[in-house]
Amino acid sequence: MEQFAEPRGTRWALGLEYDGNGFCGWQRQLDQDSVQGVVEAALSRVAQCPISVVVAGRTDTGVHALCQVVHFDSPVLRRPEAWVRGANTALPAGVALRWARVVPDSFHARFSATARRYRYVILNRREKSALWRNHTAWIYSPLDVEAMQAAAQTLLGTHDFSAFRAAACQAKSPVRNLCQLRVVRRGDLIAVDAEANGFLHHMVRNLVGVLIAIGKADRPVDWAAEVLASRDRCRAGVTAPPGGLYFVAPRYPAEFGLPVDAMDAGFLTGD
Repeated sequence: MEQFAEPRGTRWALGLEYDGNGFCGWQRQLDQDSVQGVVEAALSRVAQCPISVVVAGRTDTGVHALCQVVHFDSPVLRRPEAWVRGANTALPAGVALRWARVVPDSFHARFSATARRYRYVILNRREKSALWRNHTAWIYSPLDVEAMQAAAQTLLGTHDFSAFRAAACQAKSPVRNLCQLRVVRRGDLIAVDAEANGFLHHMVRNLVGVLIAIGKADRPVDWAAEVLASRDRCRAGVTAPPGGLYFVAPRYPAEFGLPVDAMDAGFLTGD
């Protein structure tokens, strides 16, 4: 392997994208294929020794990522290109490293993040899709995007989001600051963009489930605020399926110089 001028023990941050189909989620699981497992195996092959990574935000089975960020402390000398190209050679088709950057020891992929961004994509047309079947939620009933957007605005701010957390959620506090929840249509595709200082387990999918019910006119616009105020998960209705959910990227202070703020889902652009 080609050597790099940084000393051993250097902390690296990596940006990667993955298709969540075929994985049990991010976290390493015994006897199951996980994104963490294949990433660590590929990096260990490049380093020729065991590498363990820390992730910005774990994703569930079937959830995708556009710019997931991890960090690790390297015991060997490698160039950025060696990490990226070497790991990509060893990774399966559904996972790819996009960049590698040296970061200070104070950087932590999870705890240094000031916010996290998700995008949920809905295919809204009568006919099913061969191409989008594993990467969107297919809703054949017409959705009222204006009603969904109006409802979304009632959920912004710092609140107790207990009504939108999974029963298995292990977060110590249900309070989160939801600074963006936007619904946009581009042809047959509808995107729900969410950004917060942190998300509870299944929070985005539960938010989307409420918005879909409102978009189908099964519930009125003010129902979203009623669900939030109830703090009762049973009031929130159906959890949207995982295939439409994308972890877009975390946000970090500018001092770290990581290329995450420009990340977009690659479709439904034109803001």
